[in-house]
Amino acid sequence: MESIQAIKQRFGIIGNDAKLNRSIEKAIQVAPTDISILVTGESGVGKESIPKIIHQLSHRKHGKYIAVNCGAIPEGTIDSELFGHEKGAFTGATQTRSGYFEVADGGTIFLDEVGELPLTTQVRLLRVLENGEFIKVGSSKVQKTDVRIVAATNVNMFEAIKKEKFREDLYYRLSTIEINLPALRERKDDIHLLFRKFASDFALKYKMPTVKLADDAIQLLMSYRWNGNIRQLRNVAEQVSVLEHNRSISGQTLKNYLPTGAGQNLPAVINDTKSESDFSNEREILYKVLFDMKSDLNDLKKLTMELMKSGNISEVEKDNEGLIQKIYGNNEEKTVQDVPVLAIPEHREDIVEPVIEAEDKYHFAEEIEEEETLSLHDKELELIKKSLERHSGKRKLAAAELGISERTLYRKIKQYDL
Repeated sequence: MESIQAIKQRFGIIGNDAKLNRSIEKAIQVAPTDISILVTGESGVGKESIPKIIHQLSHRKHGKYIAVNCGAIPEGTIDSELFGHEKGAFTGATQTRSGYFEVADGGTIFLDEVGELPLTTQVRLLRVLENGEFIKVGSSKVQKTDVRIVAATNVNMFEAIKKEKFREDLYYRLSTIEINLPALRERKDDIHLLFRKFASDFALKYKMPTVKLADDAIQLLMSYRWNGNIRQLRNVAEQVSVLEHNRSISGQTLKNYLPTGAGQNLPAVINDTKSESDFSNEREILYKVLFDMKSDLNDLKKLTMELMKSGNISEVEKDNEGLIQKIYGNNEEKTVQDVPVLAIPEHREDIVEPVIEAEDKYHFAEEIEEEETLSLHDKELELIKKSLERHSGKRKLAAAELGISERTLYRKIKQYDL
């Protein structure tokens, strides 16, 4: 069995972190078996190195090794890519095609971003894992294959299972052994080593002197969060190597190549994404407030009509004491006379008041009711418009904010002709 150091040299792995060494050690131990492996870790940590190690140290090393990026294949064609199809199985299938599982028979398949697989494809993959059987698209013939499956993902599989985006039984089939690769920020002592390796490679590639970091630049390099991990570090090393004339890089110079705001090593931010139930509760509260406002407006209309009919403020206050307290609170000093919007003229005998027929009075009250009625339809339309404007017309973000599905929002947009 090769040592960890020999494996690192053979596969170009840089670093001495204990977590990294443990991951490589597990890969070496499981390589001679046919156990399914799930490699986990953030995007850019180098998960593709583990299946290569496993394949090369297994008895399948003379067989084919096929790496498949599941997230890059359209949902409509991924079954055909993995399992093949028969001639005429769908439009454009002009000839029979062998899928990866048939081609890699006796070898190893690496399924990168396996968490992106559609649920229908997950069912087919589960069958391959259980008994090595698969069926081509458009065929009824069961075929056998003998492949070693190594999968990788950067998503939280338990969250995906909880949201029913990934089958729980498939997860446990894939993760007989789970190998986790640490994020770059957890390997601080390896960051400068990796940068020096990348800088040396780019100096050789572009035929120029190697860049070197000053002490303050090294400290900045190690304190940065590196959300993009090794891939981001490599890109920064290439940019610095190509764009800087001075081969000695200070911390201030290096800072210009590090995105601000997103990568600082600050305390973790708690995910404040609101769940759909939170939005549902907020909508219920909003509707209750609107109904209460409508009720208060109707009470005010009623009080206004009473004043207009009688003209006697004292009598109205006495008859509507409960209503006045509801609207203006329990402040005993507050009376109807204090309300600035109501100006009831003093009753005088020498002024003849216009006669309003009963039918006209009711008609006037109905007009007020129509003008000031709060419409839930209008409020819903207003909320949708504001959300779409806030998110520059992006329906997915607007639907998430409103707490409805994107399909429901699309239907509302068509309904309101937005």
